[in-house]
Amino acid sequence: MSTAIATKPILDVRDLTKSFVLHNIDGRTVTGLHNVSFTVEPGQHLALAGTSGAGKSTLLRAIYRTYAPSSGEVWFRLSDDSVVNLAQLSDPEIVALRGRQIGYVSQFLRAQPRRSVLDLVIRAGVSRGMNVADARELGILSLRRLNIGEQLWDVHTSVLSGGEKQRVNIAAGLISPPRLLLLDEPVSALDPENRESAIQLISELTHQGVAVLAVFHDLDAIARLATQIVVMQKGRIINNGPVDQILPLLHPGDVQP
Repeated sequence: MSTAIATKPILDVRDLTKSFVLHNIDGRTVTGLHNVSFTVEPGQHLALAGTSGAGKSTLLRAIYRTYAPSSGEVWFRLSDDSVVNLAQLSDPEIVALRGRQIGYVSQFLRAQPRRSVLDLVIRAGVSRGMNVADARELGILSLRRLNIGEQLWDVHTSVLSGGEKQRVNIAAGLISPPRLLLLDEPVSALDPENRESAIQLISELTHQGVAVLAVFHDLDAIARLATQIVVMQKGRIINNGPVDQILPLLHPGDVQP
């Protein structure tokens, strides 16, 4: 378990709200996030807990700007120590930050039929500002650390198994550590050996100062990785505190999908 560094937050979320209009159901509005506020500091791993429908994945997507927030602020500290409100940036500005300073790893890999495993990981490194040679070297290292053998490097991602896709997704997301890493069930489809490799990689990132905001559906991963836990229910934060205070209050059903 890593130790958070007492310093300026990398992420400062203030009163974040996200509503959805259900156009196919009478145009009614459903609120997925209600005035959510918290911070994440460098080297801190904040785990999001809560049952299905609590708003965990919606929160990650609103921060990453897959979803446009309805209201509130999402302040992100850049590498030059200035801050920007992600909720108000233009799409091109968000894309630029995603490429270099904000990473997102989900349980799903978007299959690209004409893209090989190694090529996908290399392209992820290049998008973070690396040259092709360095991206290839680090990409190969990431793939090996996640037990993706060389016989798969030239295989198209569309033919991989679920667990293989998830490991490639992790390798691409972690090839060049971002300042902020968003994780949405990144190890859910992995067998015990590969899950252990992925957890070790994530743990190393927090020790390197990466701020991590993650959703895991098992208490063991939270216990091993998190420094802070935010518990959500129906789009609201109902508890927030250090892992040693919050974890004993949780049950397996509190983190199930």
